[in-house]
Amino acid sequence: MYFDIHLLQRELSKVQSLSRTKKFHALILKTHLSNDPFYATSIVRSYAIHGDLCSARKVFDKSPNRSVYLWNSIIRAHAQANKFSDAFSLMRKMVRTDIKPDSFTYACLIRACYERFDLNKLKLAHGGAVVSGLGSEPICSSALVTAYSKLNLVDGASKVFYGIAEPDLVLWNTMILAYGNCGLWYKGLELFIEMQRMGMQADGYTLVGLLLGLEDSRFLNIGQAVHGFCLKINFDSNAHVGSLLVSMYSRCKSINYAYKVFCGIFQPDLVTWSALITGFSESGDYEKALYFFKKLNWEGLKPDSVLTASVLAAIAQIANVGTGSEVHAYVLRNGLESDVMVCSALIDMYSKCGFLDLGIHVFEIMPERNIVSYNSLILGLGLHGLASHAYKKFEEIIENKLTPDECTFSALLCGCCHAGLVEHGKNIFRRMNEEFGVQARTEHYVHMVKLLGMNGELEEAYYLILSLPQPVDCGIWGALLSCCDAFGDSRLAEIVAERLIENKPDSSSYKVMLSNVYAGDGRWDDASKLREDITEGKQWKMPGLSWIGGSTL
Repeated sequence: MYFDIHLLQRELSKVQSLSRTKKFHALILKTHLSNDPFYATSIVRSYAIHGDLCSARKVFDKSPNRSVYLWNSIIRAHAQANKFSDAFSLMRKMVRTDIKPDSFTYACLIRACYERFDLNKLKLAHGGAVVSGLGSEPICSSALVTAYSKLNLVDGASKVFYGIAEPDLVLWNTMILAYGNCGLWYKGLELFIEMQRMGMQADGYTLVGLLLGLEDSRFLNIGQAVHGFCLKINFDSNAHVGSLLVSMYSRCKSINYAYKVFCGIFQPDLVTWSALITGFSESGDYEKALYFFKKLNWEGLKPDSVLTASVLAAIAQIANVGTGSEVHAYVLRNGLESDVMVCSALIDMYSKCGFLDLGIHVFEIMPERNIVSYNSLILGLGLHGLASHAYKKFEEIIENKLTPDECTFSALLCGCCHAGLVEHGKNIFRRMNEEFGVQARTEHYVHMVKLLGMNGELEEAYYLILSLPQPVDCGIWGALLSCCDAFGDSRLAEIVAERLIENKPDSSSYKVMLSNVYAGDGRWDDASKLREDITEGKQWKMPGLSWIGGSTL
């Protein structure tokens, strides 16, 4: 039988369909080429690509001559199929043969360890690499640095990194990215400066690592410095770097800078659009968030479930049900109605727009529900004064063996506040920690203070706040002040307002509230003096307005 061996080799180097792989397998069996580890390796890899692990293993087991590449291929095939025990078992067999593992063998196992969050196995693989003298080899050490950083063990990653004599650019980038992912931006910056000192040229991945750790407005100056460096080395037009710059400025509440960067990107991708739209939403400019969401559709790009949920959250803030229903129609047209995140956002949007029935309908037709879905519905029911219905949904959570989280209890306590169910609220607050192990946060204490205060139990609410670790969040004190305003308790209002004004001297809202308490108590001189102080200090309170029925874009 004659055939072109070079043509066969070329064909095997390509990704083949499963049926063609089987034909090539039959051919090499017929021509006895299966004894050659090169051809056996090619067939094993092709079977593994198509998920036919059984056939791949048969080829391996029947191969009399096994090269390191064949061993690596079958170990990688098992690891990628999540057969981690088999992968390690094959590794142990390999060690007992004349063929010894190389850096690719260990890199494959190390990746398998961090993908299944198995620290013990990772340490075994790390130890094996060190014993075999491959621990400092670039491929193996890069995999180790990545693995430790993915498991948030940045100290372990740095120990591996600093043990390498001459780390290459990939290793520098991996370590800087590890620091960025863990929020240790300053360490990443120190490493970047050291890298520059050593003459190593930064690339786009380096800048990604630096930008990831800059999470809020405190780091705006650092972000601007990194942006300046991007401009200097002409990386500002790089799509990935540009997207992260937009995201960084959005997180730092500098949406104008984010928009300028966005405008400078030739063809922004969906991630970049999402960063800008989310930035406008988080900075409170909901109308622009909706405008750019529509513009994204005009450009022919399809928003994903994450962006759609983010836009629905913006619509909920301005209570514009018209625009919300348009987005709901988009969800239906694009097959996103089965997405749990999108459906949860729809429930929240309809509830906050005053159309609770529509929110309940979305919940009822959901094919799958998680704790976020239940939280959205419980909050909606509570905001509409249906606390008893909200509690039934909470019981349903327990029956379905879902785990309530801090948002669940915040929604339940909010419902109790709206319905005035004091004892019920106290019981939920107690169960939250004792039964479910959820620690109370600021929003839970705000609801409890409101619940007690609006029931006239102002002293109890005050002593609850005094029992909290100092300093107490202004939102909690503010909740008590609003209760004092409702009940006209000027004595306690003065004590609370003093705390608030001390913490936030530039805020006029608390002074206006105290002034209202004075006026309600007939203390017109005190009320007038406080108002004069606000006017002289040029502190103005934003006048109230309703967003209900806002104009559609």
